[in-house]
Amino acid sequence: MSAATPEAAEATEAVDVILDTNVVLDWLVFQHASGLAIGEAVEAGRLRWIVSPAMQEELTDVLGRLLHLPTLMRWAERHAPASVEVARLAQPVSAPGPLPHPQRLRCTDPDDQCFIDLAVSRRTPWLITRDHALRRLARRARAFGVAVVTPEGWATADSRSALRPPDLLP
Repeated sequence: MSAATPEAAEATEAVDVILDTNVVLDWLVFQHASGLAIGEAVEAGRLRWIVSPAMQEELTDVLGRLLHLPTLMRWAERHAPASVEVARLAQPVSAPGPLPHPQRLRCTDPDDQCFIDLAVSRRTPWLITRDHALRRLARRARAFGVAVVTPEGWATADSRSALRPPDLLP
């Protein structure tokens, strides 16, 4: 007897998520409650954390700063465990090609452009960020099926929506 119903498959299928670098740091380095909640969903397989090569490069660079910047060296012992978790849990995906003009959302921070481009090109349901430049794109991203939210906003929406962004609910 099979328990595989469409509802059961939907309940166990991971939802794609893009995490900006600061959210990953909250989770794997600083262990903030909001970051830990997201990490728990990734580790449990409810969220599938996708990263493009540019996002992976930025994360590697920022984690490396734990070993060299005096203001971050107090977390140096978390560098290796965080790097292991990134390698274990982040799902590499190809960078998107150029988006058609109507889908281009220009981020005022060029370093964050890769996050919104990947989210829009893949129609990734969640882009979780603390970055103001990305959050300013939230309303326009919604038209492409992307909810741009803070970690706290995700936690609130998650409790109501079984991991589906609020703007995509029936």
